[in-house]
Amino acid sequence: MIKQVLRILRKCSRTALRLLPVAVAAAIVIVLVRTRSGPVKKVAGEFVRPMRVIEAPVVAFRPRAKGYGLAEPPRVWQAMAEVKGTVVSIHPRLDSGALIDEGMVLLRIDPTEYELAVAQRKASIAETQARLDELAEEERSKKASLEIEKRSLVFARQSLERLQTLLQEGAVAPDAVDREERGALQQEQAVQQLENAIAQIPARREALTAALAVHEANLKQAELDLAKTVIRAPFDCRLGDVRIKAGQVVSANQQLFEAHGTNAVEIEAQFRPEQLRNLLPVEKRRQFEPGITMERLRQIFELTVTIRLRSGDWEATWPARFDRIRESVDPRTRAISVVAVVDDPYGQVVPGVRPALVRGMYCEMELQAPPRPRTVVLPRSAVRNGNIYIVDNEGRLRSRAVHIAFVQDDLLVLKSGLEGGETVIVSDPAPAIEGMKVEAVADTDLRARLVAQAEGREATR
Repeated sequence: MIKQVLRILRKCSRTALRLLPVAVAAAIVIVLVRTRSGPVKKVAGEFVRPMRVIEAPVVAFRPRAKGYGLAEPPRVWQAMAEVKGTVVSIHPRLDSGALIDEGMVLLRIDPTEYELAVAQRKASIAETQARLDELAEEERSKKASLEIEKRSLVFARQSLERLQTLLQEGAVAPDAVDREERGALQQEQAVQQLENAIAQIPARREALTAALAVHEANLKQAELDLAKTVIRAPFDCRLGDVRIKAGQVVSANQQLFEAHGTNAVEIEAQFRPEQLRNLLPVEKRRQFEPGITMERLRQIFELTVTIRLRSGDWEATWPARFDRIRESVDPRTRAISVVAVVDDPYGQVVPGVRPALVRGMYCEMELQAPPRPRTVVLPRSAVRNGNIYIVDNEGRLRSRAVHIAFVQDDLLVLKSGLEGGETVIVSDPAPAIEGMKVEAVADTDLRARLVAQAEGREATR
């Protein structure tokens, strides 16, 4: 009996141990359920989007236009032999790329033939001048003889008149009168011959004078030919291709070498018509009239010109002056060519910084017009389909229509729509919901670059 009781007790204890963890877990669940708090109720809030903004700047805007073209010297000397002969000497610096001073003797051609021609022309002049002197002496002599003959003629006529009177009185024979009359006629003939000879002297003098002029002209030509045997630099220049050596025989009109003037360099760059138009305010556009001169055109534009050469991360600049606008429009691009001049490009050389501006360099030309005060500008990314988005005083997005005067590089010049100082959204607001709450994040770097670009200067980085 006792054994049965103990067996029952052991069985009950084992069952209790199995049920104990379940009972404990159930008790814990009951306690947690009874002591837990209810769900937290959240109040629905307004969504706020962060966006980059800038304050619309009001600047002294400088209209600019950029074009590109090649540098070319305005003066190019194609040195040619004007006379034939053998090259007897050349300057040691007569080589491609050398800088040559004005008046420097670069080459000499054998002058012997031309010196002989000069001597011959001088001899011809001397001979003709001697003949003129001889003619003058002959004229003086004939005029003196004429005076004598005229006096003799007077005496002969007086003698004839006396004999004729005596003949009437019967004092002389008729033969004596006839002889005296023959003598008077011979004297008249002598006078007439001298007068004819003297009358021919002016024509002979004119012929000799003309011959003298021909000889003098031939002398000048011979002297010119002689001078052409020496070739000098007509201006300060830099030599291009040289095609001549000492001892070479050259013919007339043979090209010897090429030289480029160093006093100035021209850059001809192309611009779209609207670029040049945007450089002028409306009141200056009205000053254009038919037949306007280039000088007047320069006064109207008042351009500041900068020539820029870029190669990788290196940049060199030159101040230049607006010179002229070419006479025609490029038929292919419809662009207008503007010519600017850089004076004394070799005098502006800075070793390692600014090289010599030489022929063939591909350059950028920047034209800057006078500043236009109180101009509102914006980055191109701020305008979408003629509208901008601003942030109002309550921090909400608002759309506003603006009118664009023109576009320059990465900025827009506004004609109307903003007064300046408004908070303009520059990041993409899509989707843009009118009145949505905006967290304005000022993009100071963008605004600084925008202002610097609008004022024609580099932004501080």
